[in-house]
Amino acid sequence: MPDGLRELKHRGLVCGASFTKRVAKVCIYTATLGLIAGIISLAATARAAEKEKEAIAELELGVAGDWDFAGGAFSLGPSLGIEVTPIKNWLEIEAEVSPVFGGGRTEWETELVFKKPFDVSDKLEVMPGIGPAWFYKTGHGESSSSIGAVALVDFQIWPSAERKLGLFIEPSYSYDFGREHEQSLGITAGILIPLR
Repeated sequence: MPDGLRELKHRGLVCGASFTKRVAKVCIYTATLGLIAGIISLAATARAAEKEKEAIAELELGVAGDWDFAGGAFSLGPSLGIEVTPIKNWLEIEAEVSPVFGGGRTEWETELVFKKPFDVSDKLEVMPGIGPAWFYKTGHGESSSSIGAVALVDFQIWPSAERKLGLFIEPSYSYDFGREHEQSLGITAGILIPLR
């Protein structure tokens, strides 16, 4: 065995069971850093929102559906997310978690999506976005954890000019970088609750 490979193996940097645990830890740390960044951004946005009477964040409560390309399995479950706007008209950051159930297994999908908002009208916003995702799957006596990516388009509908309550529809595509390289189409829909 070459010295360089032996050194990597000695340090635990060669793939194996411990490698998957390290990837899961990196995902958890990344999600934690994302939430911390979101909280800091939320505080800065709160100050600006006080001046403009806008929401400092939006709470998303909905239902998520997911269709797997390979097996054609459909999964369904609740969805919870929070969205902040650190740079008005330029950047929105959304953190979302969705446990979906189907095909004898449960999959937890956690996303951190960076979106560019476009105001189509006073009552409609469209926001394409992309970001990292973490997948945790259990079922059939096994569990796995992997990272991936998600791309989506968020349609937000505000029935009244005061924007006290809104609706959202989010079609998405996700790609899992794990062993099976799963790909899926999803849709999440629900209500938006501005936090003022």
